Order: sequence, then C-alpha cells, then structure tokens
Amino acid sequence: MFTLTSAAAQQIQRAAQDSGAQNMALRVAARLDSGGSIDYGMGFDDAGEQDMRLEIEDVAVVISEHHRELLEDTLLDFVELEPGHFNFIFVNQLQDAQDAPRGCAPQGSDNGGCGGGGCGSKGASH
Repeated sequence: MFTLTSAAAQQIQRAAQDSGAQNMALRVAARLDSGGSIDYGMGFDDAGEQDMRLEIEDVAVVISEHHRELLEDTLLDFVELEPGHFNFIFVNQLQDAQDAPRGCAPQGSDNGGCGGGGCGSKGASH
C-alpha cells in the first residue's frame, strides 16, 4: 500500500494552502522508463471516478488504477537531502537498497514541481 510520512503530509498540506488547492487531493503517479527505473510524479488534482482514494495523515491521496501496481509498497517522505535543502522523495521499499530515491515537489508548491516529467526513484533530486 502507498504511504507517506507525517513530515511529507505536513509539507503537502502547506503546499496545498499556499497554492489554493486545499480542496484538492494529491494525485500520485508512477511509470517505468525505458531503462526499467520508476519515474514518479505528483500534483494537486480532483479525484476521478475510477481513482483509488486514500486518506493518509489527513491528506487526501488519489491514484489512478493504471499506477496502482507501481506505487504498491512506496513511501513518500520529505527529507533534508543536503544541508538546508529539503525535498520530497519516493522510496519503493521493494527496490534494491542501492537505488537512491529521487526528490520532487507537488505541482503548485513553492518547492518546484514534477510537471510532465515526473519524479524518479533514482538519481539526483529534481
């Protein structure tokens, strides 16, 4: 099941308030890239009829059925990647331990956004 930490939830709630998206859910998505890595994305959106709806740490989360399998056993966290630089990271708990998570911010937040490219599970932060 997809989960998020309380630190991530607090930052998502701040981003929603700052961008006027308090009444929207956080949509989370994932896709496999050509190299087999998982790219992640997130942004504020309205829930669709076929979406899986979760309430985690007082954050409404929606996931399309097309992304559910890739998001299974994934944790969203908000961490300090380097001194003074905080970002969201997706941690797929089934991936090899050597894969470094990659950071991202919800669209509409002032920490940047994932836009069309999404966020990945490996490499440097967005």
